[in-house]
Amino acid sequence: MTFYRRNLPHWHPEGKSIFITWRLHGSLPASLLKATRTARNDSATKDSPGKRFKLLDTALDSASFGPLWLADPEIADYAEYPILRSAELGRYQLYAFVIMPNHVHILLEPRTPLAKITNVLKGVAARDANATLGRKGKPFWQDESFDHWVRNSAEFERIRSYIEWNPVCAKLAAKPEDWRWSSASSRFASSPPISGCVFASLARGSANA
Repeated sequence: MTFYRRNLPHWHPEGKSIFITWRLHGSLPASLLKATRTARNDSATKDSPGKRFKLLDTALDSASFGPLWLADPEIADYAEYPILRSAELGRYQLYAFVIMPNHVHILLEPRTPLAKITNVLKGVAARDANATLGRKGKPFWQDESFDHWVRNSAEFERIRSYIEWNPVCAKLAAKPEDWRWSSASSRFASSPPISGCVFASLARGSANA
């Protein structure tokens, strides 16, 4: 098991799939972040990590605060490229991903240290996006990511469904396959499978799973 700590503790049991989320820098208001930190530390009203994650992810889906650079197709492509390329290179087994206007979800099983994986995924996209946006040297992603290791097959399916239905729940697409920057995209249904990836072979779940 790998463990490291920054602002949050990170546990990565070997051989387990991991759900990771990262977001654009400044994409959540400070008041909301402060409230969730207070709830986390207050033993009388302590919220579960899952509840806090859902609260923050719902705020991200509303796209009512901060930058939305990933809504630009060119910038979204920059974020997608290292995800697919890293899977091709065997750095992880890729099960599901989605690129939303201000955040990214991914479900994978690491083959290399997770910190190295996220550094590549975030670093490559930030470099190319900032060059296009004329923001060289400025933060693109929020520094830390959220990660959660998957306990069992039922949770795996719920998370995969949550990822691929995220654009539908956020009212960005009518069906998961209509959202281009996702493992559910119709692009992958008609393309040869990417080495190390599992896409169309997994059954689609419901939006409320």
